[in-house]
Amino acid sequence: MPKKSPVKLNAIQIRRIFFSALLKNLYVLWPIVSGVLLAMVGAGVVAGRIEGWSVGESLYFTFVTGLTIGYGDFSPTHFLTRLLAVLIGFSGIVLTGLVAAVSVQSLRATEAEDPDKK
Repeated sequence: MPKKSPVKLNAIQIRRIFFSALLKNLYVLWPIVSGVLLAMVGAGVVAGRIEGWSVGESLYFTFVTGLTIGYGDFSPTHFLTRLLAVLIGFSGIVLTGLVAAVSVQSLRATEAEDPDKK
């Protein structure tokens, strides 16, 4: 009996496998990701209240700091808000690491299902 050759996946099927794995991995990590986001937003809103910023400015500061962009247009002047900015920065690094880890795991799952890679 002749051996069957593996079916070659097209780009759409590969993307579908990747996004399926990505959603599955995000579902598993969602409690951690949402906790980190909540800590960032909470710290940003508290920092904004202390500094006298609006909620929009506080959220802008939070995500610019958390993503380690740091434009410098909003900078904390009080000691407590500087500590909160450090907390936001560390939380942003953790969040970025989680997103990168989930993406790598999804790529590995995609590669495991691709018969051309075997």
